[in-house]
Amino acid sequence: MYSEDLIALSTIQLAEKIKSGEITSHQLCSAYISRIEKFEKDVCAWAFFDKDKLLEKAEDADNFRSSGKPIGPLHGIPVALKDIIGTYDMPTECGTKLRKGNSYSQDSEVASLIKSSGAIVMGKTVTTELAYFDPGKTKNPHDYTRTPGGSSSGSAAAIASYMAPLSVGTQTNGSLIRPASYCGVVGYKPSFGLISRNGILKQSSHLDQVGVFAHTVEEAAHFAKILIRKDLYDPDTVYYATNK
Repeated sequence: MYSEDLIALSTIQLAEKIKSGEITSHQLCSAYISRIEKFEKDVCAWAFFDKDKLLEKAEDADNFRSSGKPIGPLHGIPVALKDIIGTYDMPTECGTKLRKGNSYSQDSEVASLIKSSGAIVMGKTVTTELAYFDPGKTKNPHDYTRTPGGSSSGSAAAIASYMAPLSVGTQTNGSLIRPASYCGVVGYKPSFGLISRNGILKQSSHLDQVGVFAHTVEEAAHFAKILIRKDLYDPDTVYYATNK
């Protein structure tokens, strides 16, 4: 399939095609790399992106699928994370020079669940400084003279420009629903306590929430179900049956 055909499919369709062997994760990630190379210079959605590491992870995902072992619901699908969501294998700079090049000692709960689903963390997206202060470099993909909204600006813009199929953001006071609206994508802010904030930059224990961006409501719901888990390290999370 051509790159344009691949990125036009939903993540649910893509996961099925990877599972069946019709396409590979390497092909899919290569398609998104092409989009990034074409649009990132104008949109500036990425705080960290390494195409060689992404392709290496995609090859690992394809080899695992070929082994015949059970795979997760998003196996081989690349996912972007807001640059305040901790990972051990790439920088988490929180949009500030104070953390330049620094990573976390372990994955956040959200990053861990994403990897457990078989998905690939493809990179970190731009946030306002410490998810609160000065705006980042990201432009609105529909009009480069306009704001993409904050603080999850890069996460929304990456979806709107088709540089990622799914992304994760956070909200303390409008930082998911505002960039989703400005960039014309689906942004889901869950009820308080559904998604763990363990390993993510803390602003307010009473207001911080993790959410997702996607192109459709169906894709956002499918992705969010993977992240909705009780986490003993975030006492505000609740038990919730996602199969209801």
